[in-house]
Amino acid sequence: MYVTRTLETFFVKASQQFPVMLLTGARQAGKTTFLQHLKENDRSYVTLDDPLVLSLSKEDPALFFQRFPPPVLIDEIQYAPELLPHIKMQVDQNRRTGMFWLTGSQQFHLMKGVSESLAGRVGVVELLGLSRWERDGRGDLSTPFLPTSEQISRREKLAVGLSLKELYHIIWRGSFPAIALSSDTNRDLFYSSYTQTYLQRDVRDLAQVGDEMAFLRFLRAAAARSAQLLNMVELSRDVDVAPNTVKRWVSILQASGIAFLLEAYHSNVTKRLVKAPKLYFFDTGLCAWLTEWSSPETLEAGAMSGPILETWIMSEVFKSWCHAGRRPPFYFYRDKDQKEIDLLISQDGIVYPMEFKKTASPNIAAARHFRSLERHNIPVGPGAIICLVKQPLPLTATTWCVPVGLV
Repeated sequence: MYVTRTLETFFVKASQQFPVMLLTGARQAGKTTFLQHLKENDRSYVTLDDPLVLSLSKEDPALFFQRFPPPVLIDEIQYAPELLPHIKMQVDQNRRTGMFWLTGSQQFHLMKGVSESLAGRVGVVELLGLSRWERDGRGDLSTPFLPTSEQISRREKLAVGLSLKELYHIIWRGSFPAIALSSDTNRDLFYSSYTQTYLQRDVRDLAQVGDEMAFLRFLRAAAARSAQLLNMVELSRDVDVAPNTVKRWVSILQASGIAFLLEAYHSNVTKRLVKAPKLYFFDTGLCAWLTEWSSPETLEAGAMSGPILETWIMSEVFKSWCHAGRRPPFYFYRDKDQKEIDLLISQDGIVYPMEFKKTASPNIAAARHFRSLERHNIPVGPGAIICLVKQPLPLTATTWCVPVGLV
């Protein structure tokens, strides 16, 4: 079953601008299904997962393109970087838009080859797992989230509310289409198979990890730290590997679309870069499986209940921007007095502060740290406490309480 993805409109417009489009994202995020849905009748499809096709692409790229001329959709392009120079030659000879659509699930090696061969010729976009709006069949209505009164009012009219039980069921199952859209899919079997495939393919290709069990321990330890400050030394101690190894493995999580790092905000960009980031998993289902929560009920009642909710909200807000083709201008705030704000969205010189709380009765204290931003002499826009209230409510003159279902 195909559901409308928010990224559709942006991708089609970008394809009318660039000769080459590269769609990246984690395995099983729905990249191939998405592009096969969008492709025209005259665009052929070829996957480099096929050993015979892969062999042809590596041994004779010129013959490969005689057999599969543009317009063409090439799946898993990271397996044959040898094709990129030939794509460049074809584009330079006949510069039409939309000639090549490519997918890839490993960003580091892939982006290096793309930047060297296709600079100025390729549009790069990322597809994440299903957002709540997409899962509910409202993907075409989703817009980048900002906590303004106009946005909140619009979302209140369009979104569907969530009970606590429904919310944690969605969190526990996760956002990969194969499992999010089918209640019959065995969740444990799906994530067990996913992790094994991830270890055997992406991890080996990206870093030649010799000890898969050590990397699996790292995966579990990292999942347990989702929504927390990333302490490389502490993480390396728990996994029993060197800090430099952990640093490289965190890069693998980013490269393969499993997790992202949220930078600390500082008005001085140089100081911002040296502060410790926060780690977030994109998919809460994978995160919950790795940390061994056996049901939505035990997850909701357990020690990870708050962090997994924060992870889910952050991921949903991230998707609302990413799937609109926008780079999420996201940061978290923490000052020397340990005052923290979960998320700052910086747009046009204005920062919008947000806190994520597992409460249905937030009070004014939930927004107390928003005032800490005044010392930075930057314009501060409306703020939001995203929590378990039933309907949007003003908390202060500049801060709303926003139901999680509206994100």
